[in-house]
Amino acid sequence: MSAPGAEFFSTVQRELNALPFIAEDLGLITPDVRALLDQFHLPGSRVLQFAFDGPSDNPHLPHNYVANTVAYTGTHDNPTTRGWFEELPEGQRQNVWSYLKRRAGESSEAVWELIRLAWSSRAALAIAPLQDLLNLGAEGRMNQPGRAEGNWRWRCTEDMLSGTVFQRLGHLTKTANRLGAKESGQRSIQFFLEVTR
Repeated sequence: MSAPGAEFFSTVQRELNALPFIAEDLGLITPDVRALLDQFHLPGSRVLQFAFDGPSDNPHLPHNYVANTVAYTGTHDNPTTRGWFEELPEGQRQNVWSYLKRRAGESSEAVWELIRLAWSSRAALAIAPLQDLLNLGAEGRMNQPGRAEGNWRWRCTEDMLSGTVFQRLGHLTKTANRLGAKESGQRSIQFFLEVTR
């Protein structure tokens, strides 16, 4: 197949013996892009913040993930997960709690429940922004697309990194068996992990 971009990916694959890419296949994806992703087995992106306002076949709901997927609680263009949850209409909040199979709780609880959901999914890789790990609200938002001023100003301080959050993350990572690649065929994910360590 010779979809646009195929020559580039073939060259990278030949030179590196792997494709260290994650596709940001969010929004409108054309059939030729889908064919290119499938041809090169590039992992797609799934964002939990996009999962709870539609039908049960929503591709961002974890039960619809394929293994060749990267699960995110949110991205740099989203509110923090806590900020997002606090702004949800009550019905969507109830959808989240129902999906998590637990009684409703505080927004601070929802953040770690969603991190756990991403980590326990079948996605080959799970990612949570630092602001989500720190359970920050609107004050931790990184970027607002379409806004020219005031973006990219959030900063992490040393004090923020001194808590038990990383012990909790380490325990969750071990419990969810995310210490290595989940699927033996995920060479691109393994390579991505190696080059980003």
